[in-house]
Amino acid sequence: MSCPKCASNNIRKNGHRRGKQNHQCQDCGRQFIDYYSQVGYPKEVKENCLTMYVNGNGFRAIERITKVNHNTVIRWVRQVGIKLSNQKETSSIPDVAQLDELQTFVGKKNKRWIWTSVDKDNQGILEYVIGDRSSDTFEGLWNKIKHWNCYFWITDGYKVYPNFIPDGDQIISKIYMTRVEGENSRLRHYLARLHRKTFCYSKSDEMLFLSVKLLAYYLKNKNLSLII
Repeated sequence: MSCPKCASNNIRKNGHRRGKQNHQCQDCGRQFIDYYSQVGYPKEVKENCLTMYVNGNGFRAIERITKVNHNTVIRWVRQVGIKLSNQKETSSIPDVAQLDELQTFVGKKNKRWIWTSVDKDNQGILEYVIGDRSSDTFEGLWNKIKHWNCYFWITDGYKVYPNFIPDGDQIISKIYMTRVEGENSRLRHYLARLHRKTFCYSKSDEMLFLSVKLLAYYLKNKNLSLII
């Protein structure tokens, strides 16, 4: 055993601290114990909890299974979601995009819509916004994607879209919306808070946004190890 400060081996026992053997260096006077408990959870526990979260488990269910307090898991989701939000993502610009809205709730009664945009030919949600079902909310998404200058934008014909999509560039067809509807279905399948009948629900717009961000990353990369 050596002193953690001066590396001296001139060590003697010096009572106990919080039930652990205490030692003192006779050269520099530094006191220390046999070992120190690990601060926080190891990365593997954090990754396991977040992976459970993006695979349909609610915070309370994760706590019951892993014994990690649900507030800790909530904090991890927020931390990683914010980290992802601050990263600049590079995605290929689609020639044909599909747009759709997914309804959910913040609180038990406050309706929210997740507006999503995808590439017709490739998997994954490219951009999204969360808010009500008005032009003001869609405008936030449109400002993110209008530079794509797609040949066509495929929608379900909701009345908001013609206010932004140029005449002749919108195709209204549920038949050709399989990609975006599939992506929205995956959101419902993987996130407990988006299940149609569930006790899990979002308590804030921020957590809903960050949860979708985390799930989108997971579905694209198949794991969370690189972002944790």
